[in-house]
This record gives sequence, structure tokens and C-alpha cells, in this order.
Amino acid sequence: QVQLVESGGGLVQPGGSLRLSCTASGSIFRIYDMGWYRQAPGKERELVATITSDGTTTYGDSVKGRFTISRDNPRRSVYLETDSPKPEDTGIYFCDAVVNDLDYKQNHVWGQGTQVTVSS
Repeated sequence: QVQLVESGGGLVQPGGSLRLSCTASGSIFRIYDMGWYRQAPGKERELVATITSDGTTTYGDSVKGRFTISRDNPRRSVYLETDSPKPEDTGIYFCDAVVNDLDYKQNHVWGQGTQVTVSS
């Protein structure tokens, strides 16, 4: 079984600093794409950013130029950070990953989510 655990959410001031972390654990053979999604109250879940195993990134239109996704493959971790959060970035942030387990079965795994509130 593969698990993703996020950390780093909480209350952030507009224009402050936000850094989220997500680490995979369990019966992992290989991790492919990793990413972050978010869901604001009353809205559908949306893409924030994704990163491939070789570091190619994509960003949602609402965060381009403000958020940065990165990963540390030996640590099986993915990160999301910004130095310019806005109130509209408020929501639950979910980490996801495409993982081959030790039986070489591909799994799409989600973390439990971490709340981010951007407010003064």
C-alpha cells in the first residue's frame, strides 16, 4: 500500500510565504508524475501544478508565475511554494502521485489534503 502525507498548511498572510510538502511511503517501486491540486469551498478541484520524474513542470493558469513545484526523488517528496499568496489561493491542497508498487501495479494515489487559508 502507498500513502501520501502532506504538511505545511495553515494560516498565511497575503504576500507572505507558503511552503507545502508531501512525502510518499509504502510499497513503492517507482514514482512517476507528482502534483498538487486544490479545492476551494463550493468549487471543483483544480490543478495547481505537476512535475514529472525528470523535472518537467506544468502549472494551472491561476498560479503561473507565482507558485513553484519541485521534487526530491530520493526523499520521495514533492513541494509547492509561493512568496505571493492571495486570498483566492485559499482551499484544501491535495498531493497526488502516479506510483508503481512492488507488484508493478500502477496506482494513482491521493493525500488526505491540507487546509491553506490566506487572510490578514
